[in-house]
Amino acid sequence: MARVLPALALATLLSACASQIDAGVVPEGAGPGFWWGLWHGFVFPFAFVGSLFNNEIAVYAVPNSGGWYDFGFFLGITVLGGGSVFGSKKRK
Repeated sequence: MARVLPALALATLLSACASQIDAGVVPEGAGPGFWWGLWHGFVFPFAFVGSLFNNEIAVYAVPNSGGWYDFGFFLGITVLGGGSVFGSKKRK
């Protein structure tokens, strides 16, 4: 417990520094929606590897339409990306 509290305090302090560039903000509903979230979730493994070598590649669209984009991203990672298939296989 003595190590957890300083780590949580540091994480909270660092998260307070996070910000978003105003130029990246778009009006609500104008950003990528469910279908783009689904696609971005599906290509996440490839985008992640590419983002390690190129700063122009992002794995998540920052100006998105909100909850529907997040839901599509989640489905893309778990269903299309094989996340649910690997978790449901029985081990011998």
